Amino acid sequence: MVKKIIYCLLILTGLFCAAYFLQPIKKGKGLDSSVKYELVKDWPNLPEELILGNPTGIGIDTSQNIVVFHRANRDWPLFGSMPDKPIQHNTILIIDKDNGKIVESWGDNLLIMPHGLKVDHENNIWVTDVGLHQVFKFDHNGKLLMKLGEAKVAGSDSLHFDKPTDIAIADDGSFYVSDGYGNSRIIKFSASGAYLTEWGRKGDKPGEFNIPHGITVDSTGNIYVADRENNRIQIFDPNGNYIKQISNESFGAIGAVGLDKSKKKLFAVDDVSFLKLKHRGADVFIFDTMGRVQTRFGRSGHYDGATSWYHDLVVDKDENIYVGDILNNTIQKFKKVPVN
Repeated sequence: MVKKIIYCLLILTGLFCAAYFLQPIKKGKGLDSSVKYELVKDWPNLPEELILGNPTGIGIDTSQNIVVFHRANRDWPLFGSMPDKPIQHNTILIIDKDNGKIVESWGDNLLIMPHGLKVDHENNIWVTDVGLHQVFKFDHNGKLLMKLGEAKVAGSDSLHFDKPTDIAIADDGSFYVSDGYGNSRIIKFSASGAYLTEWGRKGDKPGEFNIPHGITVDSTGNIYVADRENNRIQIFDPNGNYIKQISNESFGAIGAVGLDKSKKKLFAVDDVSFLKLKHRGADVFIFDTMGRVQTRFGRSGHYDGATSWYHDLVVDKDENIYVGDILNNTIQKFKKVPVN
């Protein structure tokens, strides 16, 4: 009897998995066919000896160089605790956006588990480390300017983080941290690093989060949060008051949000997977001013590359898009091309 029950459960599990993997991925409707992107092949041009690990954070500096935060030979632990020792290799790569060659690199023996990265208008580089539970601000050459959180100590008060995922810097120097894996909250700090306010808790209602994974600030000071496991983007004013959300049944888990140079056009990436084990692909989204999908490409078409898992993105002054793919450990550049 027990064997029959187990056998039936295995059959049902197999049918469920088959139904999931064979079903078509939902696509968006009403897309703008006048905007098109193509993958730039053979970019970047990295040295053979470089160990490029998961490129979890990606930004752009004032010279339009692409700044990449990666894990080198460090893997995310599927089971057990985080590693204890810093990565010995350089974790920050500064890459020429045109030829794809490394301009500079640093960040060895500093960080345990790299995650989010942003570059501010003064060319400072901000990162989060989910293994150290800390946020760091460096100058462009790697000199430490600010450090928040207590190393290797998780917490939910004003002095601690629990696996912070990303940072966003406002024009006045104040900044926001998505304290994402452990706390499901957004914290606002002054330019000097003083705690100002916070909002959010675990859930799926407006103002609640299920892993706030990416964050950015627009030209008006409004905050956009990639609420990953809720498959949506939430928008707040500078004080954390809820404005609205952007959601669509065709979205996967929204991992990152970004803006163009004017800070008015919104970009995002998602990921569709089965139980976070089998990744079916990622899309890049461009939204209009109303929050509607204007353009999308990736698993839903207009790109014939390998199945990817986009973790972060950034946009240059010409609206070329750069994404970090942590499934294949690659950095992809998509060039905006004219449509005849």
